[in-house]
Amino acid sequence: MTVVPVGWSVPQPLRVARVRRESADVATLDLAPASPFVFAAGQFNMLYVFGLGEVAISISGDPATADRIVHTVRAVGAVSGALTRLQRDAVVGMRGPYGSCWPVAEAEGSDVVIIAGGLGLAPLRPAVYRVLARRRHYGRVVLLYGVRGPADILYRSELEAWRRRLDVDIEVTCDHAGADWRGNVGVVPALIPRIPLDPQHAVAFVCGPEIMMRFTVAALRDRGLSADRICLSMERNMKCAVGLCGRCQFGPAFVCRDGPVFRLDRIAPLLAIREI
Repeated sequence: MTVVPVGWSVPQPLRVARVRRESADVATLDLAPASPFVFAAGQFNMLYVFGLGEVAISISGDPATADRIVHTVRAVGAVSGALTRLQRDAVVGMRGPYGSCWPVAEAEGSDVVIIAGGLGLAPLRPAVYRVLARRRHYGRVVLLYGVRGPADILYRSELEAWRRRLDVDIEVTCDHAGADWRGNVGVVPALIPRIPLDPQHAVAFVCGPEIMMRFTVAALRDRGLSADRICLSMERNMKCAVGLCGRCQFGPAFVCRDGPVFRLDRIAPLLAIREI
């Protein structure tokens, strides 16, 4: 039986404190909560645009910062498009946080490989914050990030700041790039054979388009990582966020209630079925 939290259907009105344009169709919104907001890396909120509807958006801020709720949104529909056009001091509704989280604490003592494709860096960004905040508790930390082209790279200043730390290995790759691009060219799974990796002492967090995650999983398994050491954030059309409407059913699970973060050994058979 699904236990529905009290007040789950009533969005809280929040003011937009800051808007940052990441790319032509992506914006990052900072919302100002009335009280300290606590969430776990990997969780999501339901954002409501009054008069249009609501959409599930991963939380992309630092879990240690309680006075701002950060979401990075791509304009792909009416609601998400309206969110990217909001200006400072606009008001949106929010429900949350919901969902499962990246097992950051459980990964202490291990190497951590974080692999993102496109907007998939947004749900992984809180995990990066958590790992780097407790850097001495982890082994090697690797971030692999793939985008369509240089113009699609998110969080450029942060990526550069993380590079300057010298205690995290960062590789960015573009599917296609011009002559002025000095980085890697190709899909992100192609980077996996090149990274130092001890499969017995490493965990991998993966988020991106589903086709990218399928190839990434195959590359990680080829390197010897077992399914219980790989976690994926699945994207489905989430409407209620509490497992009532059934829109995000993924085999016997509901992504909003049982995910979005799943361990691969739980969903590997489902991931192989493209019709699900």
